[in-house]
Amino acid sequence: MKVKVIPVLEDNYMYLVIEEHTREAVAVDVSVPKRLLEIVGREGVSLTTVLTTHHHWDHARGNAELVRLQPGLVVLGADERICALTRRLVHGEELQFGAIHVRCLLTPGHTSGHMSYFLWEDECLDPPAVFSGSRCPAPLCPPSLSPSTFSDLASSPGDALSVAGCGSRLESTAHQMYQSLVETLGTLPPETVFCGHEHTLGNLEFAQKVEPCNDHVRAKLSWAKKRDDDDVPTVPSTLGEELLYNPFLRVAEEPVRKFTGKVAPAEVLEVLCRERASFERAAEPLQPQARALLALQWGLLSTPQQK
Repeated sequence: MKVKVIPVLEDNYMYLVIEEHTREAVAVDVSVPKRLLEIVGREGVSLTTVLTTHHHWDHARGNAELVRLQPGLVVLGADERICALTRRLVHGEELQFGAIHVRCLLTPGHTSGHMSYFLWEDECLDPPAVFSGSRCPAPLCPPSLSPSTFSDLASSPGDALSVAGCGSRLESTAHQMYQSLVETLGTLPPETVFCGHEHTLGNLEFAQKVEPCNDHVRAKLSWAKKRDDDDVPTVPSTLGEELLYNPFLRVAEEPVRKFTGKVAPAEVLEVLCRERASFERAAEPLQPQARALLALQWGLLSTPQQK
């Protein structure tokens, strides 16, 4: 199994998962379909399926155009709000693409119908992986950045879990989000995590505020700053590493409890989400004019027709 990391939009990632024997490919969270098809053509693979983590436009807006350009394409996800959805998945369902197995894990929190995807190959020495995109503040990741390639077992949490952070809690309770992060994703093998956004630097800055004495946070932040300076993605991560510095997976740790003033895990998580939102608002937002220019450059807006 090979995973192509494709930076798009302001800070999103799409993924192309390739079964190297059959040359079948599965895409995760398609927001810019023509960019994806460029990679598909370059790799010489057959794209058959799209896995969508949730219905938000920056993860699903490309589905309709991709289906139009690739008739017969299957679009899967757990939320009926997902654009061009072919079939709705359920928690625990397993799929197979050649030698690649996919376990579908419902992880409500960011949205009520958020699905993460855990991928592995039988009798393969490479580690498994989980795909789980996530929403937190981060530096701009330019769309011109060359996609990176990883050969791993993979998991996609979309906007459920990210490097050193997690997605904003929009449609579920704190207890549901705790179950998704700690009891579902946090108990997977300590292997690879592919998230949906490049938000690592901002996440680690918040993690340092929560645990200023955590050496793992300090070291990871230094590493992330160097990656940011070099315009290099910080994904993937591993669950094993995330348990060392991601405060949203460390709700039972005494320093995190002390920061929140709570003890019950779901209450700790709820305070973390609230504090992270305040931390995010304090960051300097990108001006509307700059966002519009980026949208135009990435083909999300069209120029007005001349009369």
